[in-house]
Amino acid sequence: MSGMHDKTVLVTGATSGIGRATAHALAGMGARVVLVARNEAKGRSTIELIRRATSNDRLDLMLADLSSQQSIRRLARDVRSRYERLDVLVNNAGEFFGRRLVTGDGFEMTFALNHLAYFLLTDLLLDLLKAGAPSRIVSLSSGAQRVGHISFDDLQGEKGYSGMRAYAQSKLANLLFSYELARRLEGTGVTANVLQPGTVRTNFGRGEASGWMGFMVRLYAPFMRSPEKGAETVVWLASSSEVKGISGGFFSDRKQVRSSPESYDRDVAARLWQVSEELTGLSGSGLRQ
Repeated sequence: MSGMHDKTVLVTGATSGIGRATAHALAGMGARVVLVARNEAKGRSTIELIRRATSNDRLDLMLADLSSQQSIRRLARDVRSRYERLDVLVNNAGEFFGRRLVTGDGFEMTFALNHLAYFLLTDLLLDLLKAGAPSRIVSLSSGAQRVGHISFDDLQGEKGYSGMRAYAQSKLANLLFSYELARRLEGTGVTANVLQPGTVRTNFGRGEASGWMGFMVRLYAPFMRSPEKGAETVVWLASSSEVKGISGGFFSDRKQVRSSPESYDRDVAARLWQVSEELTGLSGSGLRQ
């Protein structure tokens, strides 16, 4: 996929940080880029910025609140109505919440946005990805996955909420989902990989981080990576011929690395998959074996 001019790429969380840097880089390579945003004004200004910088007019804005399953389903319908194939799906949107919030669907916000959105949107776009095969699914996790644990007895943080614990659990879930997804997609021509972008200087978490977390974000901001640097591995996984055919990998700085021991537990992955199907109403979906 060294040449991206005939490729269609969808990037969630595309108006800031790593998502915007990813959309910008892939547009600069000539790809048709679908930018998913929650705010229309911000989405349009992002598209205009990228268009001016890359001279690429093949930019499409689609609106969705990825914490809402109804909104995700509407997004998927819109994508399917406009495109017959999808070459790359970048699951990037995510957030840290210092206090427990509940979505309109009744789910804890971190789990819903950081994991269930990946799971549901990927399933709903799977037929387009298969139509575009060889195609790629690239999902973002983080270094927090190393301290994560899937608490099946309290996935929604109802028994005692910790923002960091919820976030680490969701980032581990990204790995378990991606690895299980890769196994289920064997032989389809669709690959699934996951990465950690490093500590990146973005607006991520700043609206909710408080106490020591907010202090640490402000303290280390000058030493963090730029969004462009954080996006390098994302863009590489989405476009490089070096990873052609590779699936089920975890990457950091363009190198395949090991993730936490729990991320390789197939029983945990299978159970999380089943729970995620139930929570998204996807029983009998295209991703079932």
